[in-house]
Amino acid sequence: MSVDSAVQSQPRVRPELRVPTHVAVIMDGNGRWARARGKPRTEGHIAGVKALRRLVELSINYGVKYLTVFSFSSENWTRPRDEVRFIIGLLHRFVASDLETLYRNNVRVTIIGARDELEPPLQRLIRDVEAKTAGNTGLNLAVAFNYGGKAEIAEATRRIARAVAAGTLKPEDITEDTVAQALYTSGAPDPDLIIRTSGERRFSNFLLWQSAYSELAFVDEYWPDFDEEIFLRVLEDYSSRQRRFGGIEAQDL
Repeated sequence: MSVDSAVQSQPRVRPELRVPTHVAVIMDGNGRWARARGKPRTEGHIAGVKALRRLVELSINYGVKYLTVFSFSSENWTRPRDEVRFIIGLLHRFVASDLETLYRNNVRVTIIGARDELEPPLQRLIRDVEAKTAGNTGLNLAVAFNYGGKAEIAEATRRIARAVAAGTLKPEDITEDTVAQALYTSGAPDPDLIIRTSGERRFSNFLLWQSAYSELAFVDEYWPDFDEEIFLRVLEDYSSRQRRFGGIEAQDL
């Protein structure tokens, strides 16, 4: 989605599709995409941002209400310093250059993950984009940056423990909803569908609590190649599935 691109105001009509309310994506394969083309890894990350723009536009056009993307994990700090610096710079540029377009298309943006370790200018940028788009009522875009599922659950546990210590919450009153409300994703429904690109088949510490009953889709293409054809292929497969959430279908009784 470029700065001056226009997104359809009405979702595309595909009656045969059951569009998920919440789609989450592990955007994997930027480096391998670049290597396969004899390009530096940085070119793969640039192409990955372009694919993210396509996905945001597709989500708006097909009526997805929540989109969560895994852009940088808490474990990614172990990558070469120059690459980490480049990825952080990409987030700066994506937010700064696309903010007006996201705002104009009624997208609400949140950044989930640990913020304290980020540089102050990036923290300010995150606060600015969240504040500017807070009143938007269209697509809810959550970008997981410096995010880890285990760390998220640990932080939620600390928040609950502080409430118990303060006397505002009794241990016997702690429920699954209590935990869910203490997570970074509080207020958003759990993902209906989690997509991972590049042929890998693992969660990689992404939305561990929230994914208990998510449908999973693993596609072989690298993230920079993700386009409408792949998106529709995944939605068609999702639409053919029966979601039981631990129960059984009527015909199985």
